[in-house]
Amino acid sequence: QVQMAESGGGLVQVGGSLRLSCAASGIMFVINAMGWYRQAPGKQRELVATITSGGSTNYADSVKGRFTISRDNAKNSVYLQMKSLKPEDTAVYYCHVDLTVVPGIGLPPEIVRNWGQGTLVTVSL
Repeated sequence: QVQMAESGGGLVQVGGSLRLSCAASGIMFVINAMGWYRQAPGKQRELVATITSGGSTNYADSVKGRFTISRDNAKNSVYLQMKSLKPEDTAVYYCHVDLTVVPGIGLPPEIVRNWGQGTLVTVSL
């Protein structure tokens, strides 16, 4: 069973920095993309950043130039370095890992997404 452990959230002042970490364990399949989403109060969950197994990255426009996503394949971990934080960055941040799973003999592989439990980031004035 895949387990995801997130850490690094907390309270920070405007302009400050935080680094989120997410480690996956119990991995029995190939990990493809990893990434971060966030959900602010009263809003839908939105993409923050993703990183492929080859290291290609994608960012939401709102965080480009401020956030950096990285991964350590040996540790099955993904990280999010956040700088120049703004009040609108306040949200619960969720990491995910996408696994290639073969559901059965002769069946095509499929991508299964696993989510972390979320970590709260609060940016205060």
